[in-house]
Amino acid sequence: MDNNFRIAIISGRLGDVDGVSLEVDKWIRALAGQGHTLFTIAGRYGIALDSLPEANQLLLRKISFDSPEQLYYEKNLFPHLSKNPPHLNGNTKNSILDDLTVKGNQVAGRLFEYVQDNSIDVIIAENTNAMPMTLLGSLGVHSLATEKRVATIFHHHDFWWERSRFSQNHIESLLTRIMPPAEVGNEHVVISSYAAHILRSIKRVHPFVIPNCEDFENITVLDDYNREFRRDLGFKEDDILIVQPTRIVRRKRIEDSLELVGRLLQKHPSLRKRLHYIVSLFQGDEHDEDYVEEIKLLARRKEVSLHLISQRVSANRGLDQEGRRIYTNRDVLANADLVTYLPVWEGFGNALLEAVAARKIVVITTYLVYKTDIKVTGLKNIEIRDQYDTEGKLQIPDKVVEEVYYMLTHPEEREEIIEKNFNIAKKEFGLDTLNLKLKYLLSDYSDEIRASRKRIEKSKRSYSV
Repeated sequence: MDNNFRIAIISGRLGDVDGVSLEVDKWIRALAGQGHTLFTIAGRYGIALDSLPEANQLLLRKISFDSPEQLYYEKNLFPHLSKNPPHLNGNTKNSILDDLTVKGNQVAGRLFEYVQDNSIDVIIAENTNAMPMTLLGSLGVHSLATEKRVATIFHHHDFWWERSRFSQNHIESLLTRIMPPAEVGNEHVVISSYAAHILRSIKRVHPFVIPNCEDFENITVLDDYNREFRRDLGFKEDDILIVQPTRIVRRKRIEDSLELVGRLLQKHPSLRKRLHYIVSLFQGDEHDEDYVEEIKLLARRKEVSLHLISQRVSANRGLDQEGRRIYTNRDVLANADLVTYLPVWEGFGNALLEAVAARKIVVITTYLVYKTDIKVTGLKNIEIRDQYDTEGKLQIPDKVVEEVYYMLTHPEEREEIIEKNFNIAKKEFGLDTLNLKLKYLLSDYSDEIRASRKRIEKSKRSYSV
């Protein structure tokens, strides 16, 4: 049918527990449910996606976040990513840029070949041209969108200038040109009104806003499988589990959550033998081993029982090589008594929505996008204002510590707040919202998609001759 499109989603990584992978899976299911045919192209799959046939999932190693090429470019072009960054003179820089251009063109050729072979109507580029974590993918997608004129929807989750490790670099002119591009004929989607404002101001483009969403119809609850979580991980049934359901990266400010938990234990020592603090996900893409060790040291100083359990958490349930159960992040949340989420910055806040869907109380900072796009819906959380002292420590009022204790010890009041939050979030950030916004996006962009379809068919005929 003319309104059903063949859509290829491109990302450096899919099938994992990071926010982009999780959101892409929801988009795939929503778009497939609308009658579109989906394909994916990724540099790495944590696991094969169960939302579409494996035959529709192309692995393109060169666009992976940890490909040899990407690691080489990061080492030389982004000084903040190396403890001892190499000196870069003009000749060396030009040589690296030449290499980047050649290999980027090769990736572009492979992507366009895939588009032709599979009669792709439109591609959705997942953060490829917002963060320089797959430079070859960025250049390849840019070529498809601007030179081959393949209809392209750029889905931006965050931007390179928002990350200190990328904002200092040797290729600012390149990043400015392609991250993101502003050529006519492309479409842009952002996940918050703040990001839309920034993109309009900087690039003079007018993006759609599609917030992160969550499946509130099929939430994970305690069942025969995840009821074993506490026993498997060595916790007792009456232990108090405070969960940080995120990766271990500095902007998540796990040290602030440890400070909060440490103060809770100081004021209420009766909790000490029962309370455990869990960080569920892996280190992340920032390769900051020092931060992991800092977190462990701080937990020892605060006498907080810290558990880093990422080896037991994956996108799907299963067994590890030792035959132990693997749990999803939602399984972990189902077993939580409280959730901490105190980032200094987030593009939106997947972990917050997951926690609300799991019917948990969340201790949260009032980070920018929370204030502009989430708090305004009426969600009630234990809030800590985003105020930091001269040493960069979050200012945590005593009343917040007491509010945490109250919520842990007063289940009736807790359940009342949880239920209200669930209903608000389901309305504002449920899959019905995602479906409606995706339908409107593709309808609005449909003329360009159909024109792209004709260009691709023409290119295939020219190529066959």
